[in-house]
Amino acid sequence: MASPGASLLLAVMVIASLVGLFVAPSMIARNLFRPYTLLPRREYSTLVTSGFLHADVPHLFFNAFTFWAFGFPMERAIGTTRFVALYFFGLLVSDLGTYFKHRKDPNYSCLGASGAILAVLFASIAYFPTASMYVFPLPVPIPAPLFAVAYLAYTYYASRQLRGHVNHDAHLSGALAGIAFVALTDPIAIVRAIRTILG
Repeated sequence: MASPGASLLLAVMVIASLVGLFVAPSMIARNLFRPYTLLPRREYSTLVTSGFLHADVPHLFFNAFTFWAFGFPMERAIGTTRFVALYFFGLLVSDLGTYFKHRKDPNYSCLGASGAILAVLFASIAYFPTASMYVFPLPVPIPAPLFAVAYLAYTYYASRQLRGHVNHDAHLSGALAGIAFVALTDPIAIVRAIRTILG
């Protein structure tokens, strides 16, 4: 079964990021999410556009890989309409968390799809709690819940460093958004996942 929503989102993410990184760097500068100036300058479009751009190639690769690993099966499980709604719900909720944390900091700006992708990742765990994935160079599969927790642990550490424009602060709120989305739209899936994980 095809995943048209995930395919389109991934294509836009990769193409826009590569254009911004290698062809038109000004596009990244114009679309940075700046909580301090969001309301005074009415930069509302950056709530979405910043989520399709990335700070560097490793940032893009890791996000694109995670989205590919979890987004495509997730769309096949819940349908295109709900999947796209989940993605943008995660993106906007994670932006909201970033806004309230940094709205008084005129020097803070960020970009990246991490909040939306974390929403997809954690929602995916609700539907596939026993799934696992291979991450090079590790020779053994990593359980998806363990990967998700490790991802969050890393981003918490990274958010304390405050280097670059990567929106690490969006990760926790994105993860919570993914769980909330499933709880609101399919609460039975949450109950089933908890029972499966706890044995």
